[in-house]
Amino acid sequence: MPVPQDRRTPRPATARRSAASGRPAPERPEASGRDRFRTASRYRTDRERARYEGTPQRDLFRTLRERFIARHALGDGWSIDLGAGPGRFTRSLGGPQGRSVAFDVSREALRHPAMAGTLAVVRVRGDARTPPFRAESFRTVLAFGNLLGFAEDDGPRALAAARTLVASGGRLLVEIAPGPGERSTYLARLPPTASARLLRSPVRAVVGRVGAEGFRTEPLRRATPGSFVRWTVDQLTGPAVRDGWVVRETVAVAPSLGPALDHIATVRSDPKAWSNLLDVEETLGRAPERWRSAAALLVALERPPPTQGTK
Repeated sequence: MPVPQDRRTPRPATARRSAASGRPAPERPEASGRDRFRTASRYRTDRERARYEGTPQRDLFRTLRERFIARHALGDGWSIDLGAGPGRFTRSLGGPQGRSVAFDVSREALRHPAMAGTLAVVRVRGDARTPPFRAESFRTVLAFGNLLGFAEDDGPRALAAARTLVASGGRLLVEIAPGPGERSTYLARLPPTASARLLRSPVRAVVGRVGAEGFRTEPLRRATPGSFVRWTVDQLTGPAVRDGWVVRETVAVAPSLGPALDHIATVRSDPKAWSNLLDVEETLGRAPERWRSAAALLVALERPPPTQGTK
């Protein structure tokens, strides 16, 4: 079992007032992503927990992530969810013979009710740049929720720390946000009911039609908070591959219908169309040309086993 070491987390800065006037002092620069998460309120953690439930679009985003984890999480041994938040995906990591650590900088997230009641999940508070665990302690390391992007300039340091935790033959599952997202030109011009009917067709036929007309890049819907850093797939995988790691899968999340709310809602009501949509999104999402503008990109990296004769 990985043994957490005792580390202190710096206390957040408090608001200042001018001694001369009693008025608030000039605003400080916006808090870093790490500080915003560390001081998150219960309201904010509730909202984070609900981010993948309640609408057909959220169901789509959540299900594609859960399927990705199911394909790559190694259920035996220990797993860790870095930046776990209120634990949306933590329990997906451990199998019947495994146990998981939910690791987050936010005390409020770790004591969220969604985290309670499962003995197989151990909650540890700390900073993902300096996780207090022995090297190579975990069979599966999960870094979803754009942990690297919110780490801002410390993203490379957080990634290096995450890689250090992966055991020989284990896997690192990472989510990054290279761009604003895409949508299928073909499906977008069809009425929602026509899209649902089409998605009852064989997956290969749908993929062919969607690919023939291509995709259009979505505009950024809002300014990126703080100093959030977008990562490209090459920035993420290049150093690992040079060190001998293997990229097991790279997939963009929902490149065809991701932004099309009405279409997704209509498809969600048809079980066969919904099942096919999941397969279509994954098939399209694995094409390297879909990675550059993806609003969410999931990558599975495997640490190589020791070379023969190496202890």
